[in-house]
Amino acid sequence: MLRSKRAGPMQLTANALEVLERRYLLRDDSGRVIETPPQMVRRVARALAAVERRYGAGRAEIARIAERFERWMVELEFLPNSPTLMNAGTPVGQLAACFVLPLEDSMESIYGTLRDAALIQKSGGGTGFSFSRLRPRGDLISTTKGASSGPVSFIQLYDYSTEINRLGGTRKGANMAVMRYDHPDILEFVRSKRRSGALHNFNMSLAVDGAFMRRAERGASYPLVNPHTGRRAGRLDAAELLQQICELAWETGDPGLLFLDRINAANPTPQVGPIEATNPCGEQPLLPYEACNLGSINLARFAAGGRIDWRRLGAVVEDAVRLLDDVIDASRYPLPATRAIARANRKIGLGVMGFADLLLELGISYRSPRAVQVGRRVMRFIGQRGWAASAALATRRGPFPNWGQSALRRRSRRPVRNATVTTVAPTGTLSLIANVGSGIEPLYAVSYFRTILGARRPVEVHPLFQARLKALGLDSPELFERIAVTGSIQGFSEIPAPLRELFVTAHDIAPEQHVRIQAAFQKHTDNGVSKTVNLRHDATVEDVRTAYLLAWKLGCKGVTVYRDRSKAAQVLQSARSGQGDPVAAGICPECGGPIEHDSSCQHCLTCGWTLCSP
Repeated sequence: MLRSKRAGPMQLTANALEVLERRYLLRDDSGRVIETPPQMVRRVARALAAVERRYGAGRAEIARIAERFERWMVELEFLPNSPTLMNAGTPVGQLAACFVLPLEDSMESIYGTLRDAALIQKSGGGTGFSFSRLRPRGDLISTTKGASSGPVSFIQLYDYSTEINRLGGTRKGANMAVMRYDHPDILEFVRSKRRSGALHNFNMSLAVDGAFMRRAERGASYPLVNPHTGRRAGRLDAAELLQQICELAWETGDPGLLFLDRINAANPTPQVGPIEATNPCGEQPLLPYEACNLGSINLARFAAGGRIDWRRLGAVVEDAVRLLDDVIDASRYPLPATRAIARANRKIGLGVMGFADLLLELGISYRSPRAVQVGRRVMRFIGQRGWAASAALATRRGPFPNWGQSALRRRSRRPVRNATVTTVAPTGTLSLIANVGSGIEPLYAVSYFRTILGARRPVEVHPLFQARLKALGLDSPELFERIAVTGSIQGFSEIPAPLRELFVTAHDIAPEQHVRIQAAFQKHTDNGVSKTVNLRHDATVEDVRTAYLLAWKLGCKGVTVYRDRSKAAQVLQSARSGQGDPVAAGICPECGGPIEHDSSCQHCLTCGWTLCSP
């Protein structure tokens, strides 16, 4: 237990301490850690509260605000995204996680954006792109009389550049490639990750709309359009394309779907431009050069006596909105254009982690209708209190600069500080620090093995499950080891049925329930919701199709599936033999812990190693 002078005890597990020391705490020039976790939190709180001086706060008020920020973080009730924890109050100062960059149909734009992406990845950020504006393969290039190599070739170029950056010593970059369904090269795009190892620095999303989904349901065709000329370039059967999408997602996990018409219907600043792409994990739709500015509330900390402490939850929402608004001013941006639009729209994305843990504290099974109701109610409350906090900030600081011509201005005359307030993002390493489940995902496993340098450590067991079994006199190392083989307790008749129903894991839950939980949160979330529809290995292509259609019908802004053991970069598998490529076996290459798949990102449950940007 580590202590903060102002905010009381900071309760961290051994795994959390390991992650913080490995990735977050400051080091000197020799690489020696020179900061404790409470000192990290104090550094972040003071750096962000110092922004308040710009808005008229005096020294005493700044100190009070810093103390509140620090308290929420020390008590693990709220954490900002990883770059903020790592870089606030340091010379690096880049506090955003991900960016979207524009791509026009010219070599100047393609290579200029490639340069910008390299600079962003060097600073620790991920990048998203829409390749929909690039002319198709074989199209005439009038200046050279040659033929275009097509957008997929440039995705390969960007993928190679990301890999070279990583080999050069920067963090492994994460990217999102988006393409519209009516692009002439859409079939090549959909099939581009079929070859093992192809485009492994990219997640892929197909941008569709309601018209496409309705055509797919009834088996109608639609025109393909050359983005360079605006002319029709053939027709494609929508049902056949959706079938191929589902087959490839079943086989590889890509592509996911983005419902771009729904995303743009919620675009708060259409006067600035349309939204064409998202961050690498798909939950944050962004205009060109916009950045993710995210933070997550630990819902597990707000369960008291089998009920939710709404008063305390409301208090942390208000301060979290304030903190995230301060992040926008405190951050140093890698490009002038990112700085300009970040401050013009002031988008923030307040989300949650530990939803599965909250349900356990409330005695509610993740696969029950009550779980859907709780998710909807919690996110509605956070959204309402978050917007009220943004409006309160606007009275003192003014609305975001683009508010006057925004859709928000047309819907309500009440000024707000931020163009968006809520996003449910994946929280891999943050949830590990807080010792709760990632985002709104169900439990990965009730217990699992951890192996380091070939030596097996004691089995990791969910603490609440262990406490319940201990109260019944059923806990034993032998039982926990047997459970860790699969992570699920559904086949263990010696465990009481009510506990088996309460402690369900990702593969114990029907695909439709995964989608219903995502839709419940999406209903009251401004941006998108990070959620993986986890499928058992024996799931069918039709199961993927059912999930995709249900996500569209229930109002989601995107959908991602992952079938267990469906691609080389294996995830969501309990650590087993460890033979061959450790990542391919679902084993972390750094600590030997199991790797979890969370909305197109992969991270280790025990040490925080990740294939994505923070």
